[in-house]
Formats: sequence, structure tokens, C-alpha cells
Amino acid sequence: MSCNISDIVADETLFQEIQRGDEKAFDVLFLKYYPSLCAYAQRFVEYDDGQEIVQDVMVWLWENREMHTFEISPKSYLFKAVKNRCLTLISRNEIKQKIINTLYDNQQLEYEDPDFYIVEELSRKIEEALQRLPDSYREAFELNRFQHMTYGEIATCLEVSSKTVDYRIQQALKLLRVELKDYLPILLAIL
Repeated sequence: MSCNISDIVADETLFQEIQRGDEKAFDVLFLKYYPSLCAYAQRFVEYDDGQEIVQDVMVWLWENREMHTFEISPKSYLFKAVKNRCLTLISRNEIKQKIINTLYDNQQLEYEDPDFYIVEELSRKIEEALQRLPDSYREAFELNRFQHMTYGEIATCLEVSSKTVDYRIQQALKLLRVELKDYLPILLAIL
């Protein structure tokens, strides 16, 4: 990135022409710095990512040409912008990787846990047993256990007495105990 005065003046002249909307001046600037900016970006990120970053910087420069002034030379600005975007990409990738690793580790622990498979099987068996209950028993049971409704609320909802709700839930529990008797020791161990 060595600079001489004539390069700085030429770049500033090119940029002034770019600010006036001269596409040919932009093409000259782009072709002049694209290869070296890509090589510079490769110090930080993969080549493909570096090319994309350089293109983004150049497009941004063109789109914001009218409002942009440089406190440093255009060349220095381009290299600094590329470096900053590379560092931003690295930071985003690190955060993304941490999230992926955390999710993967949690998922692995879940699937490596033998209880996961037992719970999955038990959940399926409970669902099947619930489906085999008489509709009135299942409805009262599900309203109580899954929707946390009181016997009084269920009685109002179903237009029956609280005693009827109590009877239906008790019958549902008896039938479920019979259906799931082989899984009760597992269920108690898990809970």
C-alpha cells in the first residue's frame, strides 16, 4: 500500500469524477484496486468472501458517491473499509458458530440421553391410550390435565355436574393405568 503523490492526486481526481457520476472513472478505480483489495481481504477471510466484500465496498462507494468525502486518500479509505467489513464478517461468523455449536451440543445431549427415546416412546403410548378412551372421558381428562381447567369449569363447559366430571376423570385414569401399566415404572423413574 505504498503511496506516491501522483497516485494520490490521480485517485482524488478519479473520485471527483466519480462524484459527478462518471461511470468510466468508477470503472478505472474499480479495475485499479479490485485485485489488490481482494488479495488484502484474503489476509482476513476466504477468497470468495473477500471478493464479495470488495464488491460490496465498491458498490457502496458508487451509490454514496455524492455525499462522500475522504479524510484520508481514496486508496486508504478503500483498504480500511475492506478490512472493517472483513472483521465484521469474522465477528458475525464467530457468533453464528457459537450459536450453532451450542444448539448442536444441546441437541446431541438430548439425543444421546437414553431417557429421550423412552420419553418419546412413552409420549406416543400415552397419546394412543388417550385416543382409545371414550370421548366423554377423554374430553374431561384433557380439559383438566392439559388445559388446567377445574372440575367446576369443565362442568360448566360440558353442561354436566361436577360429580359427572369427577367420575369421568377417575374412569379415564383407571383406564390409562391399565393401558400403561407396563410403562408406569419408567414413568415414575423419569418423573
